[in-house]
Amino acid sequence: MKAIIGLTNLLVLAEQEKSPNGGFWDTINYKFAGNEVWRFGLLLGIIVVTLIVGRIVRYLILRSAHKLAQKEKGQLMELFLRCLSRPSVVGVFAIGVYLARFCLRFSHIEGQPGFSESIETRWIQVSQSLLALAAAYLIYRLVDIVEYYLKRWTGRTETKLDDMLVPVIRKSLRIFVTVVAVLFISENILGQEIGTILAAAGIGGLAFALAAKDTIANFFGSVTIFADRPFQVGERIKLGGYDGPVEQVGFRSTRIRTLDGHQVTVPNSIIVNDMVENIGRRPFIKRVANIGVTYDTPPDKVEKAVQIIKDILAETEEVNRDPDLVPRVYFNDFQDFYLNILMIYWVKPPDYWLSQEVHQKVNLAMMRAFADEGIEFAFPSQTVYLAGDDRRQVTLKMLAGTTGQAPPTA
Repeated sequence: MKAIIGLTNLLVLAEQEKSPNGGFWDTINYKFAGNEVWRFGLLLGIIVVTLIVGRIVRYLILRSAHKLAQKEKGQLMELFLRCLSRPSVVGVFAIGVYLARFCLRFSHIEGQPGFSESIETRWIQVSQSLLALAAAYLIYRLVDIVEYYLKRWTGRTETKLDDMLVPVIRKSLRIFVTVVAVLFISENILGQEIGTILAAAGIGGLAFALAAKDTIANFFGSVTIFADRPFQVGERIKLGGYDGPVEQVGFRSTRIRTLDGHQVTVPNSIIVNDMVENIGRRPFIKRVANIGVTYDTPPDKVEKAVQIIKDILAETEEVNRDPDLVPRVYFNDFQDFYLNILMIYWVKPPDYWLSQEVHQKVNLAMMRAFADEGIEFAFPSQTVYLAGDDRRQVTLKMLAGTTGQAPPTA
């Protein structure tokens, strides 16, 4: 409402100062709020020239940066110039807005009709705010230099979590610069009471923190993941019944691509409080197999079967032969329907599909060698023994009846 009343007063003042003549000079000398029309035209011209000068300055800065890019050295200066290019446009525009103020008349300076002192004060505050925004924008862009050197540093490490930490640091720094710039302009230029605003924000922040406690827990979970590094991007893990490689680690959640092809998003607060099995960091793949042969296999054949398996594993290149992880083969147990031979070996390198090829190679070699030696694999079966069998005679006894007759013999 105050703005409407002020605008009405200005229009009335302009109508009172209107010249009765309709010539060109009378038109350009037509006053609005104590200022001739040509003053507003000059102000507009300064603004337009300022924008053109800003574009020229930006072009010259980018041209210098392009020349530095063709040299082996000077990368830091090139990055600085590229960061300076866009803020320079805002800075030049802020200077133009400040200088355009001198085109207008203000009543408190010249003692005649013109804009009020409050308008001049606001004008100066706007130009200063634009200049402060240009400086903040420059610092905001300089974060790219920090990101550049962080990427060079993380490129020398094997972990990929560092690579994902770089954009997180970049966003955090830019948010920090933005908040500081807003607080600086509000308190030092616009004269706002930051303490009161922060106090009110503190009360609201408490309610916000209670409502966003899960988000905060996920944030600190991500910090724990980045610090502790239980896994890297691309490594296969098992977590809460899900099995697959890690695709992305963010501030709120971690994304896993399961072996079925599904993408699972797990909150980071759950990850840091649960057991994570990192399959991607295993140094080898272990196989434990029970080989069953029939009960009618003679002891020397069983011993031969054990030696065959040992020879096959010794001839397989991918089977690990470290002193602590040599292949193990034992005739270790009598099962219900077979004689059990325990086979343990480790495949290295720990590639899942390579391990499957090794298992197939060992299985086929075992089948061929057992067939050549006449050793039969066991399978679930039942054996029926007949009375009178030469090898396993069974004596049948029947209880005598009340007649006292002797039981029949088989």
